[in-house]
Amino acid sequence: MADTTVTRLEHGDPAPEFSLPTADGGTVSLADHRGKRVILYFYPAAMTPGCTKQACDFRDNLGRLTAEGYVVLGVSKDKPAKLAKFAEHDGLTFPLLSDEDLAVHRAYAVYGEKTMYGKTVVGVIRSTFVIDADGKVDLALYNVKATGHVASLKKKLGLS
Repeated sequence: MADTTVTRLEHGDPAPEFSLPTADGGTVSLADHRGKRVILYFYPAAMTPGCTKQACDFRDNLGRLTAEGYVVLGVSKDKPAKLAKFAEHDGLTFPLLSDEDLAVHRAYAVYGEKTMYGKTVVGVIRSTFVIDADGKVDLALYNVKATGHVASLKKKLGLS
């Protein structure tokens, strides 16, 4: 198996910059949100049960998160066309970003070895980052669960 060891991000690290295509044909960069707090979450695949649950939780809590000054961005390796179907099907109103070549996944250390159904596999590690207004990592949460993650995140952010 190829070496998939990566250094995970921690509190205070500079958040890796990116510019990615969106579901609606645009482009979003981390730099676009300088001065704002960003919740950047990585999920394995659009339109799968766990990823749908997580995305809908973010959708259902978006009003509270934006009222508190957060921008929510979801990232997967899916093509923009699939992300557009996902957004339309589930009424997702925050940007979904496509990282088909996994460069941003690797920069955030969210692509690598993980355990799935008792086996070690290489893939997307469901993770969430809270990035402060200056572009530094405030929270780095790796291996999060799809169900209950947003409630847990809100608690960590003091929003529960």
